[in-house]
Amino acid sequence: MKITPPRKEIERYLGYRGFTADDTVAPVIDEVVEELGKNLQPKSVHKVFDIEKLTDKEISFAGLNIGSEGLAKNLSGCDKVVMAAFTIGHGIDQLIRRYEKTNILKAACFQAAGAAFVEEYCDMVNEQIRCYAQATGHGIKPRFSPGYGDLALDLQKDFERILGMSKTCGIALTDSCLMIPSKSVTAFIGMYPLDSGIPESTCGSCEDCSLAGNCSFSK
Repeated sequence: MKITPPRKEIERYLGYRGFTADDTVAPVIDEVVEELGKNLQPKSVHKVFDIEKLTDKEISFAGLNIGSEGLAKNLSGCDKVVMAAFTIGHGIDQLIRRYEKTNILKAACFQAAGAAFVEEYCDMVNEQIRCYAQATGHGIKPRFSPGYGDLALDLQKDFERILGMSKTCGIALTDSCLMIPSKSVTAFIGMYPLDSGIPESTCGSCEDCSLAGNCSFSK
């Protein structure tokens, strides 16, 4: 699986908005993309669950009872939900640590490229999930991750318990529920009946996010 994020996404994570990287940064990005491409170890795991209860503030499925207005809004109209975990592996963390000691610009470019690469990988797996959903008469909602909006970060522990991330993807959690490797993502993805009249969403869209309009990383 070849992962090739748009160049503008790497530049966006570096803070470029409305203009492109200059002649100092652009060649460093090229070097970073080439080197990172040789050190990727993408892995993912996901499971689909029936939603048992969905109100404007609460969602229940898979033995979980989650209080979150943001997630409830995101899952509005859904009868199923996917729990998914994605990572591009430990290679990126090793590269960032190496260059933090010798080349801070390159380390920053690796941070930005890593974020863009894992997001692109998420979108690629997301498309596979969308195809599965479509085959069962469903569309999918944009991803919604723990720690986003009012959704508690400690739900990461439930992702580990239910998906076995450490065994399936090599994703471990710190005491503060951050993920190792750092360029990893967990997310809920809602599935809604296509005959429900809900417009099909674009994966990765910011439209349904509770932070829409207030996020410096919005697309």
